[in-house]
Amino acid sequence: MEPTTAEQYRRFASREARGSSPLYEQLASGVAGDPDLIALLSSLPLAKRQPNLLFAAARYVAGTPADYQDFRRSVLDHRDAVVATMLSRRTQTNEAARCAALYPLLAALPQPLALLEVGASAGLCLLPDRYGYDYDGRLAGDVDSPLRLSCRTEGEPRFAVPGFFGPGFFGPGAVTVAWRAGIDLNPLDVTDPDDVRWLRTLVWPEQHDRLRRLDTAIDVARADPPRVVRGDLNARLGEVAAQAPAHATLVVFHTAVLYYVPDAERATFVEQVQRLDGHWIAQEDPGVLPGVDARLHERPPADVVTYALALDGHPVAFSAMHGGRFRWLSA
Repeated sequence: MEPTTAEQYRRFASREARGSSPLYEQLASGVAGDPDLIALLSSLPLAKRQPNLLFAAARYVAGTPADYQDFRRSVLDHRDAVVATMLSRRTQTNEAARCAALYPLLAALPQPLALLEVGASAGLCLLPDRYGYDYDGRLAGDVDSPLRLSCRTEGEPRFAVPGFFGPGFFGPGAVTVAWRAGIDLNPLDVTDPDDVRWLRTLVWPEQHDRLRRLDTAIDVARADPPRVVRGDLNARLGEVAAQAPAHATLVVFHTAVLYYVPDAERATFVEQVQRLDGHWIAQEDPGVLPGVDARLHERPPADVVTYALALDGHPVAFSAMHGGRFRWLSA
């Protein structure tokens, strides 16, 4: 059974915002008990009632509120503009730090790679080879990149990772990308000021490091923007995948995307991606992919959002929602 809108906001407050954004925790808890805002949200399609979308739209229209009462006034005073923004925009958070969990899996595959990301937003996660990584003090990736992503690791991988030196340590493994492309319903353009403003608004208010990381990733992307085509992931997956060069290893991947896709369409996507001649990396909330979930021998923490990282449908690690840490799963 789908959670009610109020339950969705209470869950966001306790599992996602708590410990990460005091303001968003306050706003989500307030909305959950506010009949006027619940009524406003109930007038929108289900997919448009998400906390991240409401909070970002309100900030995009009227700036960051001081507290819940300020937020409530701004939403009700600018109701039409907030609703219009929610209907026209999407929660397209483009968190480059999630690449730190993808990188070791990419390094374990035959090089060079052809990367195809579904739900690519502005394509910042299509650039894992252009970022540097610090895994518990060991460097990897492009060590001269202006963006270095720090990541705490636990456990040992269950497959060969070039440059792996022991529990939690990686050397400078090589990831070579011969081709890259993305698919998104509404691609964002890193050279468009309004799209960049929306991306920046999606970063939670107190998370200044995330905002600096986003700005740096945008600068990296602007030097050679990745190609992101407009369209539905199922409608265009086969077509775009067929454009990858034959000499490269095709890798279809996504991070925190399928949660927003209806169950039947998720199942269609899984069927399609498993028929492709390549590999599939998923970084999603457990429960989003039943096939992956059924293979999990342990559950993630119940009090914080943690993604299951899977290679070809087999879970291999847990990763943090906004990057920064991951833990290899035991066999």
